[in-house]
Amino acid sequence: MCGIIGYTGHLDALHVLLNGLEQLEYRGYDSAGIALFSSGNDRFIMKKAGPVATLKDACADVDIISHCGIGHTRWATHGGVNDTNAHPHIAGKVTLIHNGIIENYHNLIERFGLRDSLVSETDTEVAARVLDYYYKGDPYEAIRRTTREITGSYAFCIMFEDIHDQIFCVRNVSPMVAAHMKDGSFVASDVTAIIPYTNRYFVIPEYQIVTLRQDGISVQDLNGNPVEPEMLEVSWNVEAAKKNGYPHYMLKEIHEQPDALRNTITPRLNDGLPDFSEDGIPDRILSSCDKIAIVACGTAMYAGMVGKALIEPIIKIPVSVNIASEFRYENPLVDEKTLVIVISQSGETIDTLAALRLSRKCGARVLSIVNVKGSTIARESNYVFYTHAGPEIAVASTKAYMVQLASLYLIGCRTAMVRGKFSESDARTFISRLMDSIPAVQSVLADKDRLKAAASVLAKAQDAFFVGRGLDYAFSLEGSLKLKEISYIHAEAYAAGELKHGTIALIEENTPVIAVATQDKIYGKTVSNIKEVKARGAFVILITKENAEVSEDISDMHFTVPVPYDQFTVFPVAVILQLLAYYTSDMKGLNVDKPRNLAKSVTVE
Repeated sequence: MCGIIGYTGHLDALHVLLNGLEQLEYRGYDSAGIALFSSGNDRFIMKKAGPVATLKDACADVDIISHCGIGHTRWATHGGVNDTNAHPHIAGKVTLIHNGIIENYHNLIERFGLRDSLVSETDTEVAARVLDYYYKGDPYEAIRRTTREITGSYAFCIMFEDIHDQIFCVRNVSPMVAAHMKDGSFVASDVTAIIPYTNRYFVIPEYQIVTLRQDGISVQDLNGNPVEPEMLEVSWNVEAAKKNGYPHYMLKEIHEQPDALRNTITPRLNDGLPDFSEDGIPDRILSSCDKIAIVACGTAMYAGMVGKALIEPIIKIPVSVNIASEFRYENPLVDEKTLVIVISQSGETIDTLAALRLSRKCGARVLSIVNVKGSTIARESNYVFYTHAGPEIAVASTKAYMVQLASLYLIGCRTAMVRGKFSESDARTFISRLMDSIPAVQSVLADKDRLKAAASVLAKAQDAFFVGRGLDYAFSLEGSLKLKEISYIHAEAYAAGELKHGTIALIEENTPVIAVATQDKIYGKTVSNIKEVKARGAFVILITKENAEVSEDISDMHFTVPVPYDQFTVFPVAVILQLLAYYTSDMKGLNVDKPRNLAKSVTVE
């Protein structure tokens, strides 16, 4: 969950590293640091607790000519947030930055007698000292021997004091990409840091040593055999990763959702029907399974909850939604007749990756829904359904969630067709309604002023509750997560029918309750539950369809979505809930894009 950048070439390395760290700060912003070789081959280190801006200020008066260096922005795991624990870490001739967790660092401390030599509280310094122990002038032998000692996840970016123009990299699980162009060679934890220089890159394979030189990049396995990496191309340009006039990335990404939906849906349509032939996803995996297990974390899991509520009643087979971090420890009921759908924006989420590997070991076929081409989850899945959201920089996911939903809707429709639950006419109607959801999203984006008024109420609250039934409850789970993660308001989502079984005891005068009531079949029941909280003094923010019959006495604020069909209200409802969270956070003066304690890509357990 940390940001890594490395560069060797003809450009000003200090400038390249600081700019790269700014692009990567969403991956971790507790502290930041750089290490450079000067033109005189001296080693220069600067690291500071706090955001990248603090490091940048500290480097403002640095007078150094350098063409080789590494940089890091940290999300703290081992050790508190301070200058000493910030990366890079130095041990003898080794300078090291690291993304991941060394699980056996206590054993390494004892095995190598490091207790009296450590100056930080980090597992990273332990790895650096083991590497220095093995370094006798041959970097490859030292890296090979060190990786044999380490248990855990890691992406290491290494400089050796006596090799002044080269950077060495190796990884296990934690992501890194590399690229070369005429001005030099780059390594980074993701492509956002290198896209200003080139759109061609490769994902560093696990357990292979990559050497960056000014004139090129070489890859070898741990036995010293050369490896030819698979080159990939970024499908978006550097402008897509900028704010483009918006005050925050999150607001920009909310507004990009109509285009993201089109980009994900329309390439998979053929004569108005879903068609996955270009994705290489055969119908047989959809028709032959006897159960579906959706596995994901956080926002992606809540997309899965909507997918379950949509798909299970249509295709009439069990669909489960599983928390990835629990799935691998539960002896899951997965076999060769199970289709496992894993969902991850980054394609590097470590718990989801572990669940994927377990599923394949159990004989299941795995279909992944990911946004990042060439990511680890994509490479290790049997089949991949790429979303086309483009870069998502804000920590709180918005457009990635939206296209994950669209992907599940497409998969649900195609599955219903091949299993004989939908006729072609049924499927065309379904897809037509899915496409109609896009202008519905656009219409919600035009109603921002009233949403700001609702957010002003939420901004004063300590607690907030979301309620709904059926699909509305599934929508509410993500709305609750959005509010809590960026506004720090305690927020929970409840199935509305459960209120009377204990939860309603939490309702006090003026407690905000966001009530989602867009499902015709259970609308009356949901209204009854809303009346129960209203009678106890709740401040009710109600979301319904435009044609719903609503009495004025059940809500304090009322928002509508222009979608007449129950199954498709999630798309505009999601935007309402995203904007409520966004404006609440902004009104509280919080860092919307970089909420405390969180990072974008969770690559540590």
